Amino acid sequence: MARSARPVVHYMATRPDGTVPPTCNHLARYYSGLGETIPTVNLADHIGETIDHPSPGQKWYTDKPFSYFHMYTRPGEILERLEVEERWPVRLWEVEPLGETGNWGNDFAPYWLMSHQIRVVREVEAWRAFGHRGMQVLAVLAQLPDLARQWAEEWAADPEGTRRTYKAWETRVDDTRALTSWAYCRAQYSRREAGLQVANELAGDAAAQAATAAGADPHAVALIQLRARCLVAGQLMFDRIRNGEYEQSIRALLLGAALDTPAPVPA
Repeated sequence: MARSARPVVHYMATRPDGTVPPTCNHLARYYSGLGETIPTVNLADHIGETIDHPSPGQKWYTDKPFSYFHMYTRPGEILERLEVEERWPVRLWEVEPLGETGNWGNDFAPYWLMSHQIRVVREVEAWRAFGHRGMQVLAVLAQLPDLARQWAEEWAADPEGTRRTYKAWETRVDDTRALTSWAYCRAQYSRREAGLQVANELAGDAAAQAATAAGADPHAVALIQLRARCLVAGQLMFDRIRNGEYEQSIRALLLGAALDTPAPVPA
């Protein structure tokens, strides 16, 4: 018996208040500077309803700040076109494209779609914006302030010993390209690149703030940041870096297995 195809689900991310961000932030800033109001739609006000675009642009060009409804079939990429300050937190919505749909080209066809009419099906869990391991990523991000403070305290208790341990680990991370190659390449292949980029930013910021507040020196802060970034990457890509002894060693490296404090074990 032939296996039935999995239904395609389309997602849109919005700001925390439910409004759709611009499709082009450069145009949005330009028109805002001229004193013009940028149209938007609040998906939270239209659950279960069909929405027409308030001021559709030319199909399928970005000729206005908000030209079309831009949706994704791979939620791990949904954060890629948002401004840095709008990348998190977000709300995530399942929507259904209606009427004519389009795309910018075949390079984007696997997970991008545009339309001028949608039906808002329901709100879904925001963690899905990081891919199917988003729950684990958010759990680690929530733990990072406490972990970073703990790492900073360990550094203060034994500066030279901790420095040597971190230096050996950092050298191994660089030599194997565990973060810059393994994690990012696997994220690209599995359509989680945007999720990984945002998780990386959030982890680095959280670790830096906590370690600095704990009194760590700049060198220690930088390595604690790297540890935090590797940890979220290892969690997000846990299922993609796993085959064979060498890959498992890369995954362990990302999770900080060579360092003193055990990394959280993913579910």
